[in-house]
Amino acid sequence: MIRKTLAAGCLALAAFGFAPVAEAQNLRIALREDPDILDPTLSRTYVGRIVYMGFCDKLFDINERLEPVPQLATGFRWEDPTTLIITLRQGVRFHDNEMMTAESVVYSLNRHLTMQGSFRRGEMGAISAIEVVDPQTVRIRLAEPNASFIATLTDRAGMIISPRAAEAAGRNFGNRPVCAGPMRFVERVAQERIVLERFPEYWDAGRIHFNRVTYIPIPDNTVRLANLQSGAVEFGERMEPDDMRAIQRNRNLRGVAVEELGWQSIQFNVNNGPRSEPLRDARVRRAFELSIDRAAINQVVYEGMFTPTRQPVPPASGFHLPNFAPPARDVNRARALLREAGVTAPLQLELTVPNNPDLRQVGEVVQSMAREAGFDISLRAMEFASSLQAAQRGEFQLYLVGWSGRTDPDGNIHAFMHTRGGQNDGRYSNPEVDRLLDAARTESDVAKRRDLYRQAMEIALVQDAGRLFVWHRKNIMIHSTRLTGYRPIADGMIRLQDMRLN
Repeated sequence: MIRKTLAAGCLALAAFGFAPVAEAQNLRIALREDPDILDPTLSRTYVGRIVYMGFCDKLFDINERLEPVPQLATGFRWEDPTTLIITLRQGVRFHDNEMMTAESVVYSLNRHLTMQGSFRRGEMGAISAIEVVDPQTVRIRLAEPNASFIATLTDRAGMIISPRAAEAAGRNFGNRPVCAGPMRFVERVAQERIVLERFPEYWDAGRIHFNRVTYIPIPDNTVRLANLQSGAVEFGERMEPDDMRAIQRNRNLRGVAVEELGWQSIQFNVNNGPRSEPLRDARVRRAFELSIDRAAINQVVYEGMFTPTRQPVPPASGFHLPNFAPPARDVNRARALLREAGVTAPLQLELTVPNNPDLRQVGEVVQSMAREAGFDISLRAMEFASSLQAAQRGEFQLYLVGWSGRTDPDGNIHAFMHTRGGQNDGRYSNPEVDRLLDAARTESDVAKRRDLYRQAMEIALVQDAGRLFVWHRKNIMIHSTRLTGYRPIADGMIRLQDMRLN
């Protein structure tokens, strides 16, 4: 395994008196999980987004203030509430040396909208047409106003791929993706490494200082930290709170903690296949919520560093509802709700958790708490990408799953709670919630929009208990002090621009 080999190799170098570091132009990043498919249309993992930042630029990125900033585009303007004009950067090449034009952008956006299995379709809302105005200008016509649309283009929906490469590869594009980013894809060995190398023709090449970037999945946090401490990797993403204390006296490492935009939740299988049967009654779901103590989970597993929550919108957002607090744990009320639902305790349920130590520990704490309220919870630990695929198929009952978050609240709730949401794996559905979420997309007044989300959450999360949001994380990044130029932004992405090893 590469993670063990790297650590051993560094120790060997140290024994012979050599510095245990890579050449300054080569960066190694330890990932928390292995990404799913590297196709921006078909992928859905947070860790995949981190890798995309190395090789797949978007129309727009975000800055430290979470504002959209030009990347492959140079700007935008609204001709009217439903007509968007985007101007494109000239001289941009894909990694196959094809030039990016308006036709390339139209192709990529239409692929996001029409490809079977696309996770971008629901994010992008109702688009009636995407048109070439001239070689450097694209017009997008919406069927209705969409307040979140530009924010959507700052993530995978805004990634532009080579049409020639995509047409040649079809659904295998993710095996060898071709984009227009700072590095080009070289190879991927599942569960071991993803390798990128510098693309000399990158439009912003002067800000890129690495010849090679290697992403190494290391799910075990102890091993990930050991690789950082030995110098086998220079950057570790989403480390644990106690790691910050572990490196306090290490002059070679620096830790940064940033409030994230996303959430961690327990998804209920409400109506996705036969495994949903025990959870179709909202009283059972409400009982489960009352069986757990979010603050206690945070304290036991994360030393109180995260923020317990009942909503998908983080405290940093202007749409966060400060009075929408989690209910207090109430074991007696939970047992009463189970009896009202005709359930004879203990109710046997299975909780799927991604296979890394801290989330397994969360599962164990939930298991212990729920037992007191009449639930018999078994744990199923799975490799992360595999767990997502199982959830899509309805092969779960409870699923501990997170989301990296978006700058606009629509990106944190619509795909997960709307009947037609692309990531609503539990098949929760309420027509009134759908109406409210759709209305919020088209509402430009911030106060009115906030109230629409409040109403939707009161129904979906309180009345229906359609999903159980648990906490908002802090992204804890640890990197070598040799590394400069890292910009911590709330989306948790690792932007290679201006970073270098000294």
